[in-house]
Amino acid sequence: MGDESTVSPKDRFLTVYGRKPVLEALADDALRVDKVILADTARGPGAAEIQRAAKAAGVVVQRASAHRVKVLAGNGKQDQGVLADVVAPRMRALSAALADRRPPSRVLLLDGITTPANVGMILRTATAAGLEGVIVPRRGVAALDPLVVKASAGVAFRAPVLRCGSAREAAEMLTEAGYALYALGASARTTVFDVDLPQRAAFVLGGETAGVGEEVGELVTEWVSIPMPGEVESLNVSAAAAVLSFELVRRAR
Repeated sequence: MGDESTVSPKDRFLTVYGRKPVLEALADDALRVDKVILADTARGPGAAEIQRAAKAAGVVVQRASAHRVKVLAGNGKQDQGVLADVVAPRMRALSAALADRRPPSRVLLLDGITTPANVGMILRTATAAGLEGVIVPRRGVAALDPLVVKASAGVAFRAPVLRCGSAREAAEMLTEAGYALYALGASARTTVFDVDLPQRAAFVLGGETAGVGEEVGELVTEWVSIPMPGEVESLNVSAAAAVLSFELVRRAR
């Protein structure tokens, strides 16, 4: 799989950008900030406030060009010349999780979910339900940025996030590791409430408009649905994730 399976700094940190999110991260005793990067062009009271807050928290402040900050933030408009790398203690590479002596038995795989609010709410729900892994690929899914953190109510920092290059790569790795892949589809006869699950199962949640992509779809073991007696075509993907996550909680009780 080449470079896709190598460990990236993005497998260890959540990067927040903008003055307010960075100050909030520095002020939160429950979080460990690895470093703050401030643009050379950042001057005045705002930059001074960040430097004071970082010093009080014992966090190193690095200077970089404004262009470099934009590249690292992955956001060209709202970084305000500052970002912070926050340690996410439960975030790691999918390859590392699968190599564990006891790999996670139930995981979610996000495929093409591009709305930050949905990704954030899924992370919050899955963490609340005690799931052992939410696979968030680096490509094709909303970046783990302040919008995702806000939607998760801060839970994203401690969510069991598993990183890899793409959803297809994740599906291949899961299949090789002996997982059955289940995808949510409205027309499936088998429902999430009556499907027989093996010891290792991964559930694919597709994007807001296109659903599960073809590349991942061809590796799916079985399609399952959420029964909806009411006349509604589909649920929002984060609502579907909640139904699924807490059905897994019910089964485990």
